Amino acid sequence: MHAEIEAKPRQVADEVAERIERLILDGVLKAGQALPSERRLTEKLGVSRTALREGLKLLRAREIIHTSQGKGSFVARISKVDAGPLMHLFNSQPRTLYDLLEVRSLLEADSARLAALRGTEADFIMIRRRYEEMVHAQVDADTATHAHLDHAFHLAICEASHNPVLVHTLQSLNDLMLGSVFACVNNLYHREPEKRQIDKQHAKLFNAVIGRQPEQARRAAADHVDSVRQNLAEIEQEEQRLVRATLRLEGWT
Repeated sequence: MHAEIEAKPRQVADEVAERIERLILDGVLKAGQALPSERRLTEKLGVSRTALREGLKLLRAREIIHTSQGKGSFVARISKVDAGPLMHLFNSQPRTLYDLLEVRSLLEADSARLAALRGTEADFIMIRRRYEEMVHAQVDADTATHAHLDHAFHLAICEASHNPVLVHTLQSLNDLMLGSVFACVNNLYHREPEKRQIDKQHAKLFNAVIGRQPEQARRAAADHVDSVRQNLAEIEQEEQRLVRATLRLEGWT
């Protein structure tokens, strides 16, 4: 009898933990976000405060949430790229930018296709909001602002795929992805022909997803990232030609 009494709170705590995990996995609760108050969580989940606290204790042990004294509990980064050999290569070898863009092309093409298939009206409202923020950004806004808005638009599309593994894979590469977007914005947005091309590609991607056209969305996403990669390669070649010409002019060759 005593064993049964002991088992019941554990089962409720497991259920509480699993339900919060699902909210995190589905992107309802995001990495770095504060969890709602205990009172609100007990109301939403329909459990006692004791069961909630036991469930949160399980999540802390699994390092899915962390608690800061006096500030509350927060969602941890579920997956992350640590400062290991891969990060060193990304920081020291500019060529890896093209590898990253290749990964972006693959992941974002499928996320756009799934978003067009599975996106809800709420998803499309968020995508539209991010798209309009990006389009209406001040022309003289700094590069970091443009990069964040661009990245937020693509992330909103990914979240509409309703594939938690895909979403968290992209989020785990967030710093690297943002770095690639920053490089694109920094090198391409001040070139009027390239910026017009990017704007058209974003519009095509937006309309295909919102219009629930999965294959068009997939092609638009892949074409956009592939075009950016090609443009950056051409700029790099142009800069190398300028360096070689300058060295010849100065008598180095």
